[in-house]
Amino acid sequence: MTSVPGLALLTLVLSGSTMAFVPNGGGTSTHVSITATALLDKVTETCRAVVEAAGHEFNPTGPSPDELVQACLGPMATGEVSGAKFHSALQEIYVQHGLVDHDFANSAPHHFNSEAFLEGRGLITEGMATIKANIRGENFKAARETLGRILHTLQDFYSHSNWVELGHTDPYINLIRPDLLLENLPDVDTATCSDCPSGTCPNPILPNVLKDKMLTSGYMGVFSAAKPKGKCSHGGAGDLTSTVVPRGGISKDERRPDNVAVHNAAVKAATAASLQLLQDIRLAAGDKEFLRMMGIARSSVVCFVIDTTGSMSDDIDAAREVAYEIINKNRGSQNEPSEYILVPFNDPDFGPMIRTTDADKMKREIAKLRASGGGDSPEMCLSGLQIALTGSPDNTYIYVFTDALAKDIHLKGTIMALIMKTQSTVSVYMTGHGGRRRRSIRAASFEDYKQLALASGGQAIQVSKNQLPQATDVILDTATSALVTVLQRARSPGKQETFPFLLDESLKNITIYITGTSITFTLTNPAGVTQSHNQASGSLATIQTVGNLRRIRLNADNQIGTWQINIVSSQPYTLKVSGQSTTTFIYDFVERFGGPHPGYAVISGRPLAGQAATLMLTVMSRKGPSLMTIEDVALVTVSGPETHSNGTTTDMGNGNILVTVDLVPEGEFVVLLKGTDKESKSDFQRQSTTQISVSKVNIQAGVAGSVEPGEAFELPFSVMTQGSGGVYEIEATNDRSFPMNFPKSVTLTTGVYTNATLTITPPASTPSGTDVTLTLEAKSASGADSNYVVLRLSVVTKITDFFQPKCEVLSVLADDCPKTQSECGPFQWDLMASLTDGNGTGIESISLSQGAGKLTTTSLTEPVVHVNYTASCCSQIVELIAVDKVGNVGKCYHSIVRSAGPPALTLSLPLCLFLLLFAFITRG
Repeated sequence: MTSVPGLALLTLVLSGSTMAFVPNGGGTSTHVSITATALLDKVTETCRAVVEAAGHEFNPTGPSPDELVQACLGPMATGEVSGAKFHSALQEIYVQHGLVDHDFANSAPHHFNSEAFLEGRGLITEGMATIKANIRGENFKAARETLGRILHTLQDFYSHSNWVELGHTDPYINLIRPDLLLENLPDVDTATCSDCPSGTCPNPILPNVLKDKMLTSGYMGVFSAAKPKGKCSHGGAGDLTSTVVPRGGISKDERRPDNVAVHNAAVKAATAASLQLLQDIRLAAGDKEFLRMMGIARSSVVCFVIDTTGSMSDDIDAAREVAYEIINKNRGSQNEPSEYILVPFNDPDFGPMIRTTDADKMKREIAKLRASGGGDSPEMCLSGLQIALTGSPDNTYIYVFTDALAKDIHLKGTIMALIMKTQSTVSVYMTGHGGRRRRSIRAASFEDYKQLALASGGQAIQVSKNQLPQATDVILDTATSALVTVLQRARSPGKQETFPFLLDESLKNITIYITGTSITFTLTNPAGVTQSHNQASGSLATIQTVGNLRRIRLNADNQIGTWQINIVSSQPYTLKVSGQSTTTFIYDFVERFGGPHPGYAVISGRPLAGQAATLMLTVMSRKGPSLMTIEDVALVTVSGPETHSNGTTTDMGNGNILVTVDLVPEGEFVVLLKGTDKESKSDFQRQSTTQISVSKVNIQAGVAGSVEPGEAFELPFSVMTQGSGGVYEIEATNDRSFPMNFPKSVTLTTGVYTNATLTITPPASTPSGTDVTLTLEAKSASGADSNYVVLRLSVVTKITDFFQPKCEVLSVLADDCPKTQSECGPFQWDLMASLTDGNGTGIESISLSQGAGKLTTTSLTEPVVHVNYTASCCSQIVELIAVDKVGNVGKCYHSIVRSAGPPALTLSLPLCLFLLLFAFITRG
């Protein structure tokens, strides 16, 4: 049964712009709607279990993502809690449906077409093992991407096969259980369908196939009409085989008058199967890790990238102090970071990354940092930053501390691509003037740090070492919940300019940052009250100046309305206005594609130049999107002469908007959104932080599965340009330094894709669950145009253990339990059981899924693990969950609920007299 939050949140799904079952709604279920139903129900169920296990009441105040997250986080979530991370996690799963249809349209296993049952099941079970390994390694983004792909394949089974025509109503558990056989599969010579000239016959499957419970699926021909004799087709305009006898098709992707019953049955079975798969992953991961994968988190992730060379002693002390202050100030509040990340770098070393949700552990790790070595050379700053960008969740705030320029400046293009892909914000704190001698091929400068920071929406702050502690207040500002950007602009060279910005009722803790030198400014509120730069504490704000940074914190009063800041400087400067609010948005650039299941696919790199840009944009707020009106979405340049390219919006309902911009600005731009909160009648504006530009180059590549340690993995990719043809350079990097082979250049003809292959080989010692981020870039010989694709590969040891742990109940002592529940209080019952993993990898964990008693076990390293469970007679059901070391889940269930006997026969007095009289007469 779908919960109320699940039903309400489901309305946030883009019903009209995502992929099959079919791309458009019209009353037909889509992959996204099925996935949303399952995900939101499972998240709600898990949240309820976690909150109630902690002794609190789970009671969302409403249906919005923010309210569900707030209820899920329990009493800690007392302030502004944003549902943006949860929404982003859902979208990362949803968009995989489009990528499967886009990248693997002709792959039978990905869609269970052409009777590819064993291969399709292999994709699902391999994907489940990958997800579990990724969760154990805290690689949640990789887990979400794989989850979206295998849910698509799993759901396609029910639409593309004859499972529901065979009369099945429950999911086919064998698809997620590789230890169970797939039965009744026909061979290639067995005919399965009768001819259907109209293409819309109610049930063209042959009677003997139905009688023998034979499992078949439709053949799909994207490029060829060939299929084995007598076989069913998928059907539809995109299937060339559907015109070959037997004509028609058995796909239930779309609800039609001739297939309403089987379409509805397929939707129901696909939803139940998705819930079944999610429950298996949840049990293997545990409730808290499952929710982390789903983006249910208190606040932002804070990441420190710290130079540890000999001259950095003071800087390390300052970074340590600000980390301690963040931890101590926010511990136990909704502003406590959900995760802490630390990446040290030196020369020539960088890393390793340290990730933890334990604040005290992060304190201990930062306390270990010592400045040593390095000499007078620049350091491996960008290598450390690359690890941070690939290992941190998207939208992380990353702070780099260094007193040197980057030695590894050749990674700048990779860093730019990763910033655009992850939408993380990078701020650089540089002490001194970068005076250490450069020995890189291309001389680096502080300008490189400024460009990286500006591209991400961060700041490049240059201060002396003794000023650094005062400059770190910016980190305290951003280590908070529900941070949004109202405005960001940059000018180089500087000039006098007035920047208006709109503040709304929902914004709190509003701060303005200006970086640059020789700057004066005047701040004006909506009432016309002004404050100049030389008034450190005025009627409008408190101004702090440290190095090249001005931090302007607005006072609490008189915030609503249009403000202005007039800046005067001949030197380059940046401006940023931010605050806390649950009113925000997320977006993706997408492209329309055709084929059997047309729809929209997310663009990994830069949008293509010379054509309209399309965005899928989702707006959210604390009370849900129904209380907001979106009035304008535009692409706006951040630097140089400011240009606005307004978009044409199509309201998809419930905060989802399809935006088309015919003329994309030249240069770097951001997304600017304006609207009105209907409840407060307050106008608002929000801006994305990451800068984007278009390119005439396009790279296409997709990940089909996981990678095995020690095995070469081939990744085909294609490159095309709409610009001038010729030789284009290919650059590829990965964040694990795994060896790769790829062509260093390709020769392109305008408008034609050129195919190539990259080979990457993880060392045999790579731990299972490791993910590697691969950045592939193509750029013109002049370097004037380039584009990239960022892919995540999961390294997973080949699974040979497919068997669930087994449970045997040895004894149950429940004789003392009274027959009535009202008297159960003082009495207890006991259960003893043994758990084994056969010839598998061994049991890793045993936990209670149901039951309120005490659980004790012998050592998990033993071949047979003995379990003792003791509970009050009031708690009459127990379910144990045993997970082995590769994530197979076994269950042990027992109930002492006494079944009621047959009801006593009660007769009315007249009926009794009648029966006595009848007996007397018949005997007489």
